[in-house]
Amino acid sequence: MRLKRSLKATAAVCSLLLVGGCGLFGESSASSSAGFNPPDLKAQSELGRTEGQLNLVAWAGYVEDGSTDPKADWVTPFEKQTGCQVHAKVAASSDEMVKLMKSGAYDAVSASGDASLRLIASGEAAPVNTDLVPNYQDVFFGLKNQSWNSVDGTAYGIPHGRGANLLMYNTREVSPAPTSWSAVFDDASRYKGHLTAYDSPIYIADAALYLRETRPGLHIENPYALDQEQFDEAVGLLKKQRPNVGEYWSDYLKEVSAFKSGDSTIGTTWQVIANLARSEGAKVKAVLPQEGSTGWSDTWMLSAKAKHPNCAYKWMNWIISPKVNAQVAEYYGEAPANIKSCDETSDPAFCDTFHATDESYWKDIAFWTTPIEQCLDGRTNVKCVPYSRWVQAWTEIKG
Repeated sequence: MRLKRSLKATAAVCSLLLVGGCGLFGESSASSSAGFNPPDLKAQSELGRTEGQLNLVAWAGYVEDGSTDPKADWVTPFEKQTGCQVHAKVAASSDEMVKLMKSGAYDAVSASGDASLRLIASGEAAPVNTDLVPNYQDVFFGLKNQSWNSVDGTAYGIPHGRGANLLMYNTREVSPAPTSWSAVFDDASRYKGHLTAYDSPIYIADAALYLRETRPGLHIENPYALDQEQFDEAVGLLKKQRPNVGEYWSDYLKEVSAFKSGDSTIGTTWQVIANLARSEGAKVKAVLPQEGSTGWSDTWMLSAKAKHPNCAYKWMNWIISPKVNAQVAEYYGEAPANIKSCDETSDPAFCDTFHATDESYWKDIAFWTTPIEQCLDGRTNVKCVPYSRWVQAWTEIKG
């Protein structure tokens, strides 16, 4: 589950360092999902007349029309410009998004990487013709042609934004300052009852990422491509961690409250949550550990059954336009997808705080990707554990 309600990121104190050129607009050379063969669907070749309506499934805070916050409204000007009346359904989890998209009632969805390949594999998501989305050319190359939004060079969506899963700790209670995920795994007993972790099966990848760096003998290359032995080790690490976890969090407000009260002193977080917690008086700091981290990158995906595909294309171009993408990024608390958005944020330090232009930062982030049997790391001599088994294991881990 992602944010249950939207929020605007609190002001940061860093200065903005804009990066010009430097290959930020180039295509990525990231490998595709090896052995993964989705249904043979064709992308739309040209835009037709808009249909007057658009039905979306989205995370809270992504489709704002001023009803939640009068200052947050990028839907109304879209409707006026295109004639497409927007109807949005807020989903509380990736699983809910997949279920809603399978109903055929929605034109597009802001899917995270733990849902996107499921939508592609089932034929629910259609390939997207990026030539019909002019603002796509200004999307950071680190978000293009990635394993969670493309297959064999074919795009299945338009990148929306990205964020990293960080390690947050109470600076008064945790000393010395942690630099490794070992604080929540091998040393978890030091914080028994006050450790927190993200409540989702995809958190198994966090354990796998740590094992990739600390147990080289397991030969983990991709934390979302785990054979049975690798998977069992990751699950075992989380079961060992479990007695020390005071609370698994999915609602960002609860995590903020827990760190303010002292119920939680260390655990996973997002940058926006750390900012908010500090603004409310919590003595916390968030760091990217030396092993790197997992993270999330959301993609606007078009339904293969879309009744209003032209409006959907107009929306995908609108939501990543510089000014709008900046509005959404600041309101939600994430790095924007469009590099030009960094000139449009109300807080001049925003893109620096969220590392928007720092591609070297994102190279250490393993973005959520749906685990499938075809190993995403290219191995063909074994089968990897699919997401359905991750869900079962997560239930066992939590008890």
